Amino acid sequence: MLQANKLCMRYDDTLAIKDLSFTVAPGEIFCLLGQNGAGKTTTINIFLGLLTPTSGEALIDTHSAKNNKLTKNLIAYIPEIVQLYGNLSGLENLDFFSRLAGFIYTKKELQEFLLRANLQEDAHQKKLHTYSKGMRQKVGIAIALAKNASYILMDEPTSGLDPKASVEFAEVCKELSANGVGILMATHDIFNAVNIGSKIGIMREGTLVHTTETAKISAQELQDLYIKTI
Repeated sequence: MLQANKLCMRYDDTLAIKDLSFTVAPGEIFCLLGQNGAGKTTTINIFLGLLTPTSGEALIDTHSAKNNKLTKNLIAYIPEIVQLYGNLSGLENLDFFSRLAGFIYTKKELQEFLLRANLQEDAHQKKLHTYSKGMRQKVGIAIALAKNASYILMDEPTSGLDPKASVEFAEVCKELSANGVGILMATHDIFNAVNIGSKIGIMREGTLVHTTETAKISAQELQDLYIKTI
């Protein structure tokens, strides 16, 4: 599982994260809510091995996230804006990034990954610069699928998506969860957090102040709690 054990992160005189602890089990979707500056992205960057915590430890299947050689094949990352090559097609982008991760697939296998990510077949050969943001997110999900990642880290993945794309994104996340993939998602989207997540954590000033299971809270109750917290 993903484990944050008393994580602290200090930038000069600013404590971005303080004594942060939580776990994300296989098949679990843990949504982190909080205002900008609450520490959500910093937390994800620590798990990605891009930041080294001042104290505490981030573990990925018992391996320290600082040891990128051991953990890089266990995780995939989907940012708010998926950085892909606009002059390549969705299929070509997937093939390129799969090869970077050490996986070589047939065209049919690549198409199957894109279809699992709900990218319509007639878009597979189109250039990325013609894609909507939701379509780009689907290619990012296909890349995670092709990498066979055990955990996917997402930073504001539904930001800017239209309602239809948000629903499709939720469906893919639920399928990933059903297949045992653990997801850590930083988001502002309360409705999608309740709809997608297994657990929700609310962060304020680098501290996890509330954690709840989505089965025990409605979107309205979560919104009320969030407003009181921030």
